[in-house]
Amino acid sequence: MSTKIREYMVFTGRVQGVGFRYKMTYLANSFGLTGWVRNEYDGSVSAELQGLPGELDQIIQRLGQDRYIEIDGISRKKIPVRDDEREFRIR
Repeated sequence: MSTKIREYMVFTGRVQGVGFRYKMTYLANSFGLTGWVRNEYDGSVSAELQGLPGELDQIIQRLGQDRYIEIDGISRKKIPVRDDEREFRIR
């Protein structure tokens, strides 16, 4: 049985104005993940995702397969799990 992890991620590329946050929210909810996603002023998108390691990887893989989204780079950093969080939302 895998243990939940939480990662802070920053996505660069064509990630704003292409439905990125809505797609990530849909995928996170379908996997039962918690966290948040938001657009940044520099054109990147940042997110915190919490769930099983394989689920986080699958979400990133599926985002990369979207025909409108073009991810040039992803920065990923493990951060402490938040036990009090119950949903995934757009900030």
